[in-house]
Amino acid sequence: MTESRGQAPRSGLSYLPGEAATDPDGTLTAIGRSWTWILGSAIATLVPGVLVLVWPDETLHVLAVLIGLYLLLTGAFRFVTAFGREHGERVPGLLVAVLFVLAGVLCLRHPMQTVAALSLIVGLTWLVSGILTLYAALAAPDLPHRGVVVGVALLGIVAGIVVLAMPTASARALTRLLGLWLVLLGIGELVFAFAWRAALRRGDALPGAAGPMD
Repeated sequence: MTESRGQAPRSGLSYLPGEAATDPDGTLTAIGRSWTWILGSAIATLVPGVLVLVWPDETLHVLAVLIGLYLLLTGAFRFVTAFGREHGERVPGLLVAVLFVLAGVLCLRHPMQTVAALSLIVGLTWLVSGILTLYAALAAPDLPHRGVVVGVALLGIVAGIVVLAMPTASARALTRLLGLWLVLLGIGELVFAFAWRAALRRGDALPGAAGPMD
C-alpha cells in the first residue's frame, strides 16, 4: 500500500497483477474497490435511519427487523469491500463484517427484545467497528481522502459511546437516537463514496482502502 496502482477504469473497478491467485476471476476484488459498492453500503445505512425517524412510534418488532436488516446488509457490504484490500490489511474489514452479521442475526432472532437491548447491540457494533476503521485508516498513510475515513470512523465511535451511555432513556428517545445516528453515518459514507469516486477518476485510489467503516 505504498504506491499508486495507476489509472482505474471508468467503472471504478481496478485489478492488480497476481490477484487471481486468491480470486480467480478478480470479481470480488474488483467489486470491493468500486465506489458504487461503497455507495450501496451508505444507502443501506441511510434508508433505515430515515424510516426510523419518520415512523418513531412503530412497534418494537418493526424496529428490530429494520436494525437487523441494516446490520446484515452492512455486514455483507463490509465482507466484499474487505477483499478490496491487500492481504495483510483484510483482517480488520473481515472482523467488522462478521461483527455486523452476528449483530444482525441477534436482532432478527429475538425481535421482541427491548429497545435498550437493541441500543446495546448497535452501540457496541458501532464502537468496535469505528475503532477498527480508525486503526486501519491511521495505518495507511497513503490512503486517499484519509481525513474522510478518519472522520467517519470517529463518528462511529462517538455514536457507539452516546448510544451506550443512554441505556435507561425512554424507548422513544432511544429510537430517535438510533435513527439520527444511522442518518449521520449514512451521510458520512455517502461523502466517502463520492470522494472515492473522485480518487478513482484521478487514478490515485489505493487498494488498501475499500470503505469508511471496514
